[in-house]
Amino acid sequence: MRRVSAASDAKAPRILDAVAGIAHDLSLSDVLRRMVESACELTGAPFGALSVLDSDEFIRFGEAWERPPSDDDARVVPIRMRGRIFGMLYLARKPDGEEFTESEDDLLVALTAAAGVVIENAALFDQVQRRERWLEASYHVTGALLTDQDLTATLRLIAERARVVAGGTAGAVARPRGDGQLVFEIVEPPGPDSDKLAGIAVPTEGTATGMAFTTGKPVVVRDYGEKVVEYQGDRGAVMPAAIKDLDSTVAVPLIVGEEKLGVLLVAKFRDRTPFSAYDVQLAETFAAHAALAVEFARAQQDRQRLAVFEDRDRIARDLHDLVIQRLFAIGLGLEGLSRLASEPSVADRVTGFAHEIDRTIREIRNSIFSLQEPAEAQGSLRSELLRVALDAGCASEPRVGFDGPLDSTVPDTVRSDLIATLREALSNVVRHAAATTVSVDVSVDRDGRWLKLSVVDDGVGMPAEPGHRSGVANLAERAARWNGTFRVEARPEGGTRLDWSVELPARQGSVG
Repeated sequence: MRRVSAASDAKAPRILDAVAGIAHDLSLSDVLRRMVESACELTGAPFGALSVLDSDEFIRFGEAWERPPSDDDARVVPIRMRGRIFGMLYLARKPDGEEFTESEDDLLVALTAAAGVVIENAALFDQVQRRERWLEASYHVTGALLTDQDLTATLRLIAERARVVAGGTAGAVARPRGDGQLVFEIVEPPGPDSDKLAGIAVPTEGTATGMAFTTGKPVVVRDYGEKVVEYQGDRGAVMPAAIKDLDSTVAVPLIVGEEKLGVLLVAKFRDRTPFSAYDVQLAETFAAHAALAVEFARAQQDRQRLAVFEDRDRIARDLHDLVIQRLFAIGLGLEGLSRLASEPSVADRVTGFAHEIDRTIREIRNSIFSLQEPAEAQGSLRSELLRVALDAGCASEPRVGFDGPLDSTVPDTVRSDLIATLREALSNVVRHAAATTVSVDVSVDRDGRWLKLSVVDDGVGMPAEPGHRSGVANLAERAARWNGTFRVEARPEGGTRLDWSVELPARQGSVG
C-alpha cells in the first residue's frame, strides 16, 4: 500500500490555484502548456508532456520526451472532454525513484477533471477563432473579385490567404493541363524558391495533389518535402533546400458542381503544429468558396470577351450595312459615268476608280469576317469559305452569300468536306467554264438540320460529252458520306449550277 505524505496533503488547497492558472485565458496552446506545468508542480514530476489525439500535437514542459513515452517510462493520465479522451498527460518518474503517492494521484485526477472543462472551452474558442479567420479569408477573396481581378490574381490571392490563415509555410494552386497532369501555376510566398517550384507538373496518379484531384477529397500527408524531393528524382536535387523541411501538408480539391478546377495545397515546416482534422475541414470549406471565386473570375473574363465580340459584331454590321453599300453605289455610279465619258482616257480613269472601290470592298469584307471570328479559334467557317472563294482565281471575285448559324452548327468533320467541295467546284469553274461571274451561297436551315452549298456561274455550261469526271465523283461521294445529295446541271440562260446538300450529324435521328 502506497504512503500518503503530509506534504502531498498540503498541496490539496493549491489545486484551485492551479485550475485558475490554467484558465487564465482561452488560448488553447497556453491552456495545454499550463496544464502540463501545473501537473508537474502538484506531483513533483521533473518534467511532463501532453499529446492531443486528433492533431498529433505534442506539448512538452521541461526536458521532456520528443514523442509520447511508454507506460513504463511515465505516469500516464487520460484527459477527458465530454466523456471522450481529448489527450494523454505524461509525467516523468521522480528523480529518487519514489512513486506518486495516493494523495498526489488524487490531486492529479482532480486537476485533469477540472482542467477538462477549461480545455473544452479553450478548444471551442480556438475553433471559433479559426473558423472566423477562414471565413474572413473567404470574404477577402470574394471582395477582391468586385475589383474585376483576373484569374491569375484570384488564384494567387486564394493561395496566399490559405497559407496565412492556416499558419502554413507555403501555399500553392495546381491546375489540370489536359494530359493527365497538374501544373503548379501559383506558389506562395513569392520569391526565388517559389519561382523554382512554379510550373512543375505532377501526374494525377501517385501524388497527394493528384489524389485530391481525382478523388475530390482532401489528402493529408506528413514529411511532404522529403516525399517531393524523392519523387522528383534528379530534379529534386536542384529544388530549394527548405523544401525538405516541409512536413504536414493538406491538399484540397477546388470543385464547382461536377467540374474539378484544380487543387489548393498548404504545407507547414516541421516546427509547426500539424494540421488537425478540424483544420482540414475548414480548408475544405474555404476551397469550396475559393472554387466559386475561380468560376466567377472565369465568368467575368467570358463576359468581357463576349462584350468585345458583340462590339466587333456591331462594327461588322455597320461596315456591311453602311460602308459597303455606299461604296457599291459609288462604284456603280462611276461605271455609269465611264460609259458617258467622251474621251477614252477619262473613261479609263473612271473605270480604274471603280476597280479600286471593288478592291476596297473586298478588303472591308475580309475585315468584317475577321471581326466576326474569335481570335483564339481556328477561324470561323464563314471567313474560311470567303478565303477559298478569293483564292480560287476566278475572272472576277465570286459573290459569296451566307445564311443561318454556320459557325455554331457545322462540326469540324463536315466543315472539311464543305471547304473541299467549294474548292473543287470553283476549280472546275476556273478550268472549264470560262465564266465572267460566279456566285456562291452557303446556308443552314433554321432547325440546324441541313447544310446547303450552291455554286452558279455564267460560263459555257455542261459539255455535251463530259470527259474525266473524277472531280464530280468526289463531290458526290462527300455528299453521300453525310446522307446528302449532289447535283450539277446546265442553266437554261447559260452557265452551270451545282447544288450540294448534306445532313448535319448533330441532328441525325431527331424528330420534329
